[in-house]
Amino acid sequence: MKDPIIEEVRKYRRKHTRKFRGDLSAICAELRRIQDTSGHEVVRLSPREKEGARRRAKSG
Repeated sequence: MKDPIIEEVRKYRRKHTRKFRGDLSAICAELRRIQDTSGHEVVRLSPREKEGARRRAKSG
């Protein structure tokens, strides 16, 4: 089963890879530039605790 959202993400990923000839640093720089100029707020979430750590904290 193909997910249309996943297919679209992969399409644009391949497009960026070709445009920058696989240079991951250049791809990331371009994506950061797009993000910075988008006008959308960027939300950074804290990393989640692992489930086992939460259980140990509750029982400890």
